[in-house]
Amino acid sequence: MNTAHIRNFCIIAHIDHGKTTLTDRLLEETGTVAIGGSARLMDSNPIEIERGITIKLAPVRMNYQGYQLNLIDTPGHVDFSYEVSRALYACEGAILVVDATKGIQAQTLANYDKAKSAGLTIIPVLNKIDMPAAEPDRVEAELIDNLGFKKEEILRVSAKSGEGVPALLDAIISRFPTPKAISEVGVQSGLRAFIFNSTFDTHKGVIAFVKVLEGEINKSNRENLYLYATEEKFSPLDIGYFAPLMKSEGSIKAGEVGFIATGHKDIKAITIGDTVTTFGSKITPVPGYQKPQPMVFMDLYPIDADDYRDFVDAMGKLTLSDSALTYHAASSPALGHGFRVGFLGILHAEIVTERLSREFEVSVVNTSPSVPYHMTLNNGEKVEISSPADWPRPELISSVEEPVVEMTIYTPEQYVGGIMELTQNKRAEFIDMQYVSSRVKLSYLMPLAELITNFYDRLKSVSSGYASVSYEHAGYQAIDVVKVDILLNGDPAEALSFIAPRYQAEGRGRVLVEKLKDVIPRAQIEIAIQAAIGGKIIARSTIRAYRKDVEAKLHGGDVSRNKKLLDKQKRGKKKMKMLGRVEVPQSAFTEVLKI
Repeated sequence: MNTAHIRNFCIIAHIDHGKTTLTDRLLEETGTVAIGGSARLMDSNPIEIERGITIKLAPVRMNYQGYQLNLIDTPGHVDFSYEVSRALYACEGAILVVDATKGIQAQTLANYDKAKSAGLTIIPVLNKIDMPAAEPDRVEAELIDNLGFKKEEILRVSAKSGEGVPALLDAIISRFPTPKAISEVGVQSGLRAFIFNSTFDTHKGVIAFVKVLEGEINKSNRENLYLYATEEKFSPLDIGYFAPLMKSEGSIKAGEVGFIATGHKDIKAITIGDTVTTFGSKITPVPGYQKPQPMVFMDLYPIDADDYRDFVDAMGKLTLSDSALTYHAASSPALGHGFRVGFLGILHAEIVTERLSREFEVSVVNTSPSVPYHMTLNNGEKVEISSPADWPRPELISSVEEPVVEMTIYTPEQYVGGIMELTQNKRAEFIDMQYVSSRVKLSYLMPLAELITNFYDRLKSVSSGYASVSYEHAGYQAIDVVKVDILLNGDPAEALSFIAPRYQAEGRGRVLVEKLKDVIPRAQIEIAIQAAIGGKIIARSTIRAYRKDVEAKLHGGDVSRNKKLLDKQKRGKKKMKMLGRVEVPQSAFTEVLKI
């Protein structure tokens, strides 16, 4: 198809503002799918369907009035904002969806800024105008006053009923620009396609999601394709587009979005952001993505040691479609072999562990989350520490810096007091407060470690669920922190140890010890739970052993016989205490998140 009749665009919004439902209506209106079919057509993952959220970007091709419309649905949660960034790279336009009942939210602004920075044309859309609580005039004024849109640019739709969707399709065709070829901006021509996502198929190997910027992939060159970064030549097993399922096609032309089934079973051969060209071509590669930096780390261990090989394979396949995921080998005397895994946030970690269980049938236990600290040792060496297990002895440490984020909270005015109290308790530094229509925008500089420890749940609690939050990483700041060791019967339980500010460490250690007493099951031996800082015990609790009545079968007789049996029982329990292992359930690790 002629590029003049191609439109590439994405839908961006805050979570739950109706992106995926709007996509469903666009698919129905263009005849891509049958009217009245399954809802949330673009959310194919069972976790997405159950949680009602979009986790992965999802492309689809629609044909409408002689035009090819390539749409990419994107996530709304802050933990998956990197997916939005990748989608923007494959588009020329963006539909900014705003809930008419809620107005501008934190991720509305974040995604708007990303789209503007990428140079995309933006169409603002008010959704849910048919809801009883909708205030389209008020929200329209917010878009005009805060984002600079003109009244005539703003469309009103109901993704649920389909109202306003035909007008939106007309606007997509008339307002969004056509794809530009690379040769139009002064770069030499030749086949050039960039990979913006990928997945794995057992039969077809790695499947690359691509946008063709220059040239065409067809029968004449498909036997001679070349991956620029990894220097791999390959002959694809299949090429095509998304409708929304993968559909084979004879070619993919400049400006179009589609897929290439590479046939590669080695997942490391394909890199998101790489350039696909033909072997021997002298072209300039497409600038790759800036790899997102994980900021939350956990150790993951398979519950069943026999699942380790499957665990290794599963992690490799997950990183293929999730470029923000990083991992390296880790081991624990208690938990065996596993991986130290880096995530973008707590929700990201939850999704990954759930995918491991559902998609790959590997159940894992995770340690408490931590953030990467920058540390200077007394000898001048600078290191990054993301695990309490790697924390040096206190006498070796000169200084420590922790990561901080610039955080934005949108909330109705009546909840400002509770939110300010919460952020103060979380060591957040107040920056600014602005009134946006009927809501308040609060800006803070906040330690990332505080953000990942139960902040979202507490924010929803104090705001009755009405507050929204987004954040961007803002570097590092100095902090006086210590490692709190957790001991079980005198043995360090590294998986339960944590890092905390010095003035909070003792209190948090006491709280955790009491929580562990409630979640660790009783055993035939007494279990001592202790918290220590640098060898000094700061808290202790004891789980009493089950007591077996060894005298139950005795009826009368010499009292010395009773004493002998009791002494024998004591000697046995002492031996068990030396040889026994403490069973630590998964719930113990989650308690670390709540202190």
